[in-house]
Amino acid sequence: MRGLAALLLCLSLAAPLFADPIRVASFNTELSRKGPGLLLRDLQHDKDLQVAAVIEVIANARPDILALQGIDWDLEARALTALADRLAKAGVEYPYRLALRPNSGQDSGLDLDGDGRAGGPGDAQGWGRFTGQGGIAVLSRFPILRQEVREFTPLLWRDLPGAELPTHPDGAPFPSEAAQAAQRLSSTGHWAVPIALPDGPRLTLLTFQAGPPVFDGPEDRNGRRNADEIRLWQLYLDGALGPAPTGHVVIAGGANLDPERGAGRHRAIRSLLADPRLHDPLPGRPTAEFDGPGPLRVDYLLPSIDWRVEAAGLSAPKASRHRLIWVDLAPDQP
Repeated sequence: MRGLAALLLCLSLAAPLFADPIRVASFNTELSRKGPGLLLRDLQHDKDLQVAAVIEVIANARPDILALQGIDWDLEARALTALADRLAKAGVEYPYRLALRPNSGQDSGLDLDGDGRAGGPGDAQGWGRFTGQGGIAVLSRFPILRQEVREFTPLLWRDLPGAELPTHPDGAPFPSEAAQAAQRLSSTGHWAVPIALPDGPRLTLLTFQAGPPVFDGPEDRNGRRNADEIRLWQLYLDGALGPAPTGHVVIAGGANLDPERGAGRHRAIRSLLADPRLHDPLPGRPTAEFDGPGPLRVDYLLPSIDWRVEAAGLSAPKASRHRLIWVDLAPDQP
């Protein structure tokens, strides 16, 4: 009997660090509203059909860790708290949350979009009618290690190694030298969020929402910026932006770029998808439906190869032009 007990102990020590896979999801809810406080109002009442649909999609997927896009930021995270309260009533609780101030709507005081005027939504550090419009957030069942979060949101675009900055036909900086000296790279934000998993390894969530590569002129300002927003993650993994992350990572968020179809510099997302350090669990699967270009793959979950992908999928189209995407992960065992 003692020999059997010893064998069972050895087998238990060799087992995976946690029994159940971790479900990570990303969802562009498109819950953004036209003014500050309006999203909080809609979340606190049961009359908004889109809010109800978003709650249903998330409750059906039941992710352990959820990267959100298209949710308005406020200083005290009241909107995110109200969303978490609604989800708890639907049976999905997220005691750990993160909502940092995004670049969207942050006034620059300059003409950043080159239309000859300052003060418009295109002159904010990231497009927005008010501070925090269309921000990003993280909800988690497991502790977020807030003191160790790395935030690349303040990074100037021109400070990104190899930045492809726009120019006028004569080669001068577009729209101006002053604008490029102030322009941040992130349309919303880029965060590296360490999360402590139960009895297992740490997961670092790399989350972002890139701006669309359209709505500009021949200088291709938005296309260039979109490509560099995507490229940032490979530079981070390379260690070119400070210490590279160690252990398990998952890129989760919106690239606003399909590998083949629609506008944009497709090589940026193709390079990320082909990175040998990453899995692509949903190859070729459209994640959103837009008027005009139709179905496109613009939302991504890319776990590092030290994960074992157990399953992956998308929600039914509801609540947003984007689908919730999810992946079930377990630490890869030698």
